[in-house]
Amino acid sequence: MKKVAISIGDLNGIGIQLALENHATISKLTEPLYCIDPTILTQAATKLNLPIPDDFQTVENIAPSFTIEPGQISKASGAYAYASFVKAIELAKEKKVDAVTTLPIHKKAWELAGVKYKGHTDALRDFFDAEAIMMLGCPQMYVALYTEHIPLKEVAASINEADLTRFLIDFYHTAKPTSTVAILGLNPHAGDDGVLGDEESIIQKAIDNANRTLRQAQGTVAEPVEVYSDPLVPDVAFTPNIRKHYTHYIAMYHDQGLAPLKALYFDEGINVSLNLPILRTSVDHGTAFDIAYQGREVNGLSYLNAVRYIVDNG
Repeated sequence: MKKVAISIGDLNGIGIQLALENHATISKLTEPLYCIDPTILTQAATKLNLPIPDDFQTVENIAPSFTIEPGQISKASGAYAYASFVKAIELAKEKKVDAVTTLPIHKKAWELAGVKYKGHTDALRDFFDAEAIMMLGCPQMYVALYTEHIPLKEVAASINEADLTRFLIDFYHTAKPTSTVAILGLNPHAGDDGVLGDEESIIQKAIDNANRTLRQAQGTVAEPVEVYSDPLVPDVAFTPNIRKHYTHYIAMYHDQGLAPLKALYFDEGINVSLNLPILRTSVDHGTAFDIAYQGREVNGLSYLNAVRYIVDNG
């Protein structure tokens, strides 16, 4: 079985409940190694009134212990979540584990702790000096994001031919889609031939560049098989008839792709970091502070699917 480092996430949220409640299932799929100190694990389990499984492997000396405050944004929980993540990545770099799965963090808690990154993917880009690609979803539909955690007003200026071409080529090589990938336009009606914006002309050039490069690499120039679609009209791209033709989409910005994805597949969706020398998956939901440590049922499907992706693709 593959060995997977589990970054424990924000301990004031639901991550540790997910880890404890799903351990029996996870340990049948992989050998999990939880990046959490035994002392703070005991504190969390006591607050949750959950037993700690005998084979729950932990790591010593992650970060200073602190008092868990359920549902609260805190500097201490942010610092611990970041340290747990860093430890998991170190284990992957050192080949002590085969992959990493991350439980949810709170970005504000990271900020309070002095962490300079907005999230896991930003940090991974820096750690590996690589252009990590964020892809979210499930086997029925995956969505990759060209831009991620930037203000909406900055999206249009971020679309340029060279960067988008590189993104498309990298995505193909690392995601390995087996059918044509749908590319979303930026503007309403995909610009209506420039009437509602001209960014689609840039997107089209990048698509043509990527398709040409990938055809040449595959030696299929005589019988071209286009890897990428032309820019699709965003408001119909996720309708049932269109989705019959695509399993992978690329969105120009965060909510353009993730709003429809989460409307359709919220519970089962995961986050995958592509184009890196290690495999990292994550749940596709937040810390759920509103239900943390309240004895409420927590849906573990996203967590289980994140680990299953490693089993199937690692």
